[in-house]
Formats: sequence, structure tokens, C-alpha cells
Amino acid sequence: MYKQIIRPYLFCFKPETAHRMYLNLVRFSGHFPQRYLVRLTHGYDQPSLKRQLFGLDFRNPVGLAGGFDPNGDRINEMSNFGFGFIEIGSLSTEPQDGGQKPRLLRFKKQRALVNRLEAKNKGIRYAIDRIQARRPHIPLCANITYNATSHKDDEIINDYQKAFSLLYDFVDMFTVNVSRPNADGLLEVQDRNALADIIDPLLELRLCYEQYKPILIKVSPDTPYDQLDEMIDYCMLSGVDGVVAGDTTRHIELLNSPKATFGYLSGDPLFERSIAVVKHIHEHTKGRFPIIGCGGIMSPAQASEMLSAGASLIQLHTGLMFEGPKLVKKILKYLVNHPS
Repeated sequence: MYKQIIRPYLFCFKPETAHRMYLNLVRFSGHFPQRYLVRLTHGYDQPSLKRQLFGLDFRNPVGLAGGFDPNGDRINEMSNFGFGFIEIGSLSTEPQDGGQKPRLLRFKKQRALVNRLEAKNKGIRYAIDRIQARRPHIPLCANITYNATSHKDDEIINDYQKAFSLLYDFVDMFTVNVSRPNADGLLEVQDRNALADIIDPLLELRLCYEQYKPILIKVSPDTPYDQLDEMIDYCMLSGVDGVVAGDTTRHIELLNSPKATFGYLSGDPLFERSIAVVKHIHEHTKGRFPIIGCGGIMSPAQASEMLSAGASLIQLHTGLMFEGPKLVKKILKYLVNHPS
């Protein structure tokens, strides 16, 4: 029904409006009795799909990526569609307006999006209210970033610490968004020394809490491999629990479209770049460092390929807009019927 009716209707609207409408439909699906129908038609639980990672239990390896429901407005409803975990964010301590419109471009033929959203979100305190109102019964991850108004190193470091502290009691794990797509100086943040300046204080803060919460970093597929290796080596030595690889890419020339002049690409053209990063990290760490694979997964076969490349878990985002929420169940059934 999604591809025949809902998607053609949504694609009549501008992408940002269509995404908001998508989340409104998800909200409707969470009402009684629709939520039971959604669970029945979209759920797919099999023992072979279960994963234990970071000290957490996942009913399956397919998660919702950060950015799809950045403020946590629909976390409970999204969990009904069969996800094994959900990530919200990127979240900053202060609300971010997302910059000038148009902030999202759609390329139907290439099954891709180009965004210029600049970590648009309503702030951590708003997200905490949403979590308290509707906490899902699956692992919840918070993707944290710094405020757009922060430019000095000490301001950025303080932003991460404050975000981490505010959210600690409300989520199960953290993704520290050091890739920060849609911000100036992307690769300046992705440097071993700069990374240590951000992560070391968070690792020290974690020692103050009774309950251990995993900390992952999110890396860009645009990071040069020698630089990426240094970052991963630091993570393995310092006590970081894993990595999310990757993110959107600046290389919008992958679209082969004159309409894409600047921004950050997600969707099908990104997949080969994303899986190459996952393979590289897996080989560099000899499989000893957990990876969440993300970026351009649009089909069950691609999901399986990402897991075979070395990812322990995967995340979906743009694929949900083009393929619909049934993509989760299709992937899970494929994984059961085509074990690696």
C-alpha cells in the first residue's frame, strides 16, 4: 500500500513537508486499535535475529537511524514497526532552527536525498519530555552534538558534556556525532586529538554514574582512511564501545544531477561508500570493534551485505521514505532465509 498509495501522495509535497506528514501518519498508527494491527503486520520475531551487544539485548539487528525522528516525537509508534532499536537526534542542548530553506531535496530516480538541515532539533529538554511520555520497550540511543552557536573548542566540548549529562538517565546508549554533517569544519572535528578532547571528558563523566551506558562515535564516510584508523585506534584504547559508520557524504556528484549543487547526500548512491568504510574498519580492527552500519541501505540484500561486511547492527533512514516501513520486516525475513 505504501508504494502504490502513500508514497505517490507524499511525493506530491516538498521533501521536508512530506517527512513531517510521514511522521504524522506514524502518529496515527499508534492509536488504538491501529497499533495492534501495525505490530501484527510489521513485526517479525525470530530467535536467530536476536543480538546482544554493548551489554544490551536487541530483538533484531535493524535500527532506526538518527535524524528520522530527531526529537523523539514518535519513538513509541516507530517501535511498533519491528525495529530492534531506535536512535533519536542529533540533539543539542539548545534548539536549532535548521538554517535556510529549502533544506531537503528529493531525487526520485536515484532514490536519494540531499539535506542541508544543520542538525535541526528542538533541544534535549524537549526530547526528554517525549521520552518520559512514551518510552519504547527496545534500546533507545541518543545522538548528541554541539550547538550551532558554539565555535570555540572549549564551547563545543562543554556542549557535548552538558548534552551527555542531561540525557544520561533517559537513554540506553549514546552516539557522539563527531562527524557533524551540515556544519563547517567537518573533518577538523574528525581528528584523533580533537576527538580525544571531546570523548575523554565523557568517559570520565560516565564513571560518576552507577549504571554503565555505551558510548559510540559516528564517523563520516568522507574521512580519509589514515585519519579514520587513528580515530578507531584511539577509541579501542580509550574505552569507546563502538562506531556508527557512516553518515551522509559531501560527494553529491555521486548523484550525477545538475540540480544538486551543495549539501549532504543520503540514499542509494551512498551505499558503496558506506559499506567500504564498514569493511575497512572491520579489517583494521580484525573484527574486535563493534560497528553499526548506516548509509544507503535500501533493500534486504544490501542490509545483508552490510552485516556480512562486518557490521553487528544496521540502521535505516532514507530507505524508509522510498520503500516504506515494511522494509524492516522484509529485511528481517531475508536475514532469516539467507543466513550468512
